Amino acid sequence: MTQEILDRRAAAVIEANKYMALGTVGGDGLPWVTPVYFTPDGHDTFYWASSPNSLHSRNLAERPDVSIAIFDSTVPIGGASAVYFRAQAALVPDDELEASATLFSSRYTELRAYTADQLRDDLRLYRARATEHWILVTGGDPEFGTGRDSRRPVWP
Repeated sequence: MTQEILDRRAAAVIEANKYMALGTVGGDGLPWVTPVYFTPDGHDTFYWASSPNSLHSRNLAERPDVSIAIFDSTVPIGGASAVYFRAQAALVPDDELEASATLFSSRYTELRAYTADQLRDDLRLYRARATEHWILVTGGDPEFGTGRDSRRPVWP
């Protein structure tokens, strides 16, 4: 039961937020973090659109290992909900682009619907597939808190 509660909490964080912080590392070994709006496909696959010339896109072309944090930055200090991921990221392959573009555009009514052709040039569709997942458990959590913030695995 405990794991199920943590898994549900993590799913709720993903569903409630539009942006994720995407961490990449360049060929020079320097880290870079950027916010991107995303569309989830379940709890382990995330899509976003970016220029292939942006630093994070160039970084993941060299090193596909990424880290992701999804959280609500508007909550009061001590009230955070967050999920963390390690993932592998890459461009969505051309043979999957039509279906993936439809999925990506379906989450946001305020976002124009992108066609596959619109995501093949100056704007590309990327996908991260999570390999590890965690949720933040605050120190004061009434069910799982230990007095100190911690990270607990989800979807093991």
